[in-house]
Amino acid sequence: MPQARFAILAQKLSALLHGSAWRRVLLALLLPFVGIMAAFGIAPDTITDTVERSNIVEQISLPALPVSGDINESYWREARIERGDTIASVLQRLQIDDSSAAQVMQRTTEARALYRLIPGRTIRAHTTVAGQLLALRYLNGTQLLKIDREGDALVISEGAADVETRLHMRSGEIKTSLFAATDAVGMSDAVAVQIAEVFSTDIDFHRDLRKGDRFAAVYEVQYHQGEPVKTGRLLSAEFVNNGKTFQAVWFQNPDGEGGYYTPEGKNIRKAFLRSPLEFSRVSSGFTMSRFHPVLQTWRAHKGVDYAAPTGTRVKATADGIIEFVGKQGGYGNLVVLRHQSKFTTWYGHLSGFAPGMQKGKRVTQGDVIGFVGSTGVATGPHLHYEFRTNDVHQDPLRVAMPPAPPLAPQHRAAFEENARPLAERLALVRQVRTTAAQ
Repeated sequence: MPQARFAILAQKLSALLHGSAWRRVLLALLLPFVGIMAAFGIAPDTITDTVERSNIVEQISLPALPVSGDINESYWREARIERGDTIASVLQRLQIDDSSAAQVMQRTTEARALYRLIPGRTIRAHTTVAGQLLALRYLNGTQLLKIDREGDALVISEGAADVETRLHMRSGEIKTSLFAATDAVGMSDAVAVQIAEVFSTDIDFHRDLRKGDRFAAVYEVQYHQGEPVKTGRLLSAEFVNNGKTFQAVWFQNPDGEGGYYTPEGKNIRKAFLRSPLEFSRVSSGFTMSRFHPVLQTWRAHKGVDYAAPTGTRVKATADGIIEFVGKQGGYGNLVVLRHQSKFTTWYGHLSGFAPGMQKGKRVTQGDVIGFVGSTGVATGPHLHYEFRTNDVHQDPLRVAMPPAPPLAPQHRAAFEENARPLAERLALVRQVRTTAAQ
């Protein structure tokens, strides 16, 4: 029945095609709908004629590919040093098959930087297809080790790497310690130490840190071919300690003298640091009555003891002149510095002295003068630190420290021009931190 209807429809369409022009126009308009009607006019499962199929295979000629393995070809390869690596294992990953080169690198003192490979750093090598070493580059800190083939010999040299300086901005919050907080936001320990040094005259990082304290920093990082190689100077920083905000901006005047100031131009450095150690803990404070653990008697303790591992660096708390260096009774190895005629600072129980320490030598605040030890009358490694005014003992943790010299008026305009963009970067870091907290 459906086939008969389709035949009748075909006859009517044929008549229209042979009719007048207006009928052909009408056909053009109706043809799409007729197709639809015809399509719907075929019942499901209708058997139609089978279409014949055939496979045609044609050979296509391709252009010839370049022949690899040319003896004159060479490649630069790079490998990242992993824990436990030796120079032999790294050369294998670099596909270097050059026994003579390996022997030169293992036996030549000029290549000593390769004896102790540091995980995370990279080695780049220029080799032939056969694995012969043509050149090698290894960045050791800011020094670049170069190995180049000249004829049959390998020439080894080392020099300063070409570096570019980039600014980094980070902020964080104290949960346990300053080091843990800086690690959490990807800041190096070198930056943490600079932050502690900059604010050490206002914040005692041994006792004053609080959970929830916040910090922000803008600092330099040096890069070589996109790889960070060294942390540079802290340029600006902010520290919020127990709700009080401290800010610092680095400024170097045209005479080459540099220091940290508040954004308003006030010198944040005091004449004396609060502590001669970067990080430690107070094991015994200033008191007029203390039971001495060695002498087993009650006596005054007119200084502060800082417990720290043997060898920890001890710094001069102020500019001064060495008045005494050597051994003295219960102090053991002792350094005495005189500052501004009436102040002296004493550093006892040292394990040793910094090179060049001698009476009459001038030192600058922050200079290393010795190392923590347990010489003299001491139960363990620690620094005994005293602060005296006209030879009268003062509590170093409580005495009012005199300020450092202020910013010179002739440098004010240059300071403001330098400080403005650094202060703006600090504000940006603070804004990002506040947005993240919300």
